Amino acid sequence: MRTQKIDHIGIAVKSAEERIKLYRDLLGLDVYYSEELPERGLKVYFVKIGESRFELLEEISENSEIHSFLEKRGEGFHHIALKVENIEEYINKAKELGIKPLSEQPQKGAHGTKVVFLHPKTTGGLLIELVEGGEL
Repeated sequence: MRTQKIDHIGIAVKSAEERIKLYRDLLGLDVYYSEELPERGLKVYFVKIGESRFELLEEISENSEIHSFLEKRGEGFHHIALKVENIEEYINKAKELGIKPLSEQPQKGAHGTKVVFLHPKTTGGLLIELVEGGEL
């Protein structure tokens, strides 16, 4: 098992349209992909920056994964995502080490990925997302 790279940095936003002004219009970055994930209550936008990306997370329903985050903390840094192969191995190894995955099985992520989040209480306060597949 070897983690490949930082895949993206997740940023919770109330209005992606408003935040895109910063990334595209001021910073000149390419907002190159968006996708709705209705089962997770999200619409995501990917912004290319060098070899990595920002993922803007916008809620599209109140049962969104980020609804309570936005209510409690407001907009801002949400998670860091790491690219891995064989995500199921990582889930099993995390459990062995006392690191709690937020789900027993990977979930569907944007552009065909499989994802799992690791609980921040078991990672030193950082929400970590493991991502397998789906290179864009």
